Amino acid sequence: MEIINNNYFKGSKKIIKRVLYPILLLLLLLLLSVNSIYTIREQEQAVLTTFGIATPVTDSGLHFKIPFIQQVHKVNTTIQGFSIGYDNGNNSNEAESLMITSDYNFVNVDFFVEYKISDPVKALYASEKPVVILKNIAQSCIRTVIGSYDVDSVLTTGKNEIQSVIKERIIAQLNLHDIGIQLVNITIQDSEPPTAEVMEAFKAVETAKQGKETSINNANKYRNEKLPEAEAKADQILQNAEAAKEQRINEANGQVARFNAIYGEYIKNPVITRQRMFFEAMEDILPSLKVIINGTESSVDTLLPLEPFSANNTSSEE
Repeated sequence: MEIINNNYFKGSKKIIKRVLYPILLLLLLLLLSVNSIYTIREQEQAVLTTFGIATPVTDSGLHFKIPFIQQVHKVNTTIQGFSIGYDNGNNSNEAESLMITSDYNFVNVDFFVEYKISDPVKALYASEKPVVILKNIAQSCIRTVIGSYDVDSVLTTGKNEIQSVIKERIIAQLNLHDIGIQLVNITIQDSEPPTAEVMEAFKAVETAKQGKETSINNANKYRNEKLPEAEAKADQILQNAEAAKEQRINEANGQVARFNAIYGEYIKNPVITRQRMFFEAMEDILPSLKVIINGTESSVDTLLPLEPFSANNTSSEE
């Protein structure tokens, strides 16, 4: 009986070995195959570490690694972001948003920072928390820049310039620290005074500025309408002046030429020329003169030149 049991036990053990070992081997092979394959998507990169040596893997698709020896850490390379001055529920965080300007006024300014991973190896191993470092750098640069502008610029006219200056400072700091993160953009989401009274005052200032711009635009429009008309009148005046100038010059030149001609004749025959000029002058003057000669003996007034009696008669008859 014992011999039969021993034979049965030995037979069962052989059957178990024949069945169990292939199953275990199959499971081991399956585990190794699963652990040796990994996939990188389009918006990802990976870092493959082999005995502590990190190698970036940038190509998307299916990749292989040595199981239990090589480790894969995937990194999201899409544009990501975080807020400064408010939380995800859009609730204000004054510890981050409250700042002081160059003219010693307080303002609440909210920002949104966009970034992406530029170097997966440095993002994983150059620092423990690169996003926290980026946020600290951003807050430091923001407070420095806001502190160099007056409150009017922060709330109204200087937002674009402030954003540009802050972005340049953050990029310079990231290049200095080299933590594998690239700044994409930083924008001011909102800026307002900490109290309602101050807010209303700045709204009034903004309204006045808009009124100023409207007045300037209206003045420019009026100028553009009237300026061509004024220029046309000025051109007409200049043309008339030029014409009068030319006329006067021509008249003066004619008189000079006449004088020179008379003077030339006068040099040749002074006496004759003087007499001729005298006679010509008398011809112009005498026809319009009336000479009255008072006769002392007969007391008769004589009118020279004698006017025809027919003219007087005609006028009296009328």
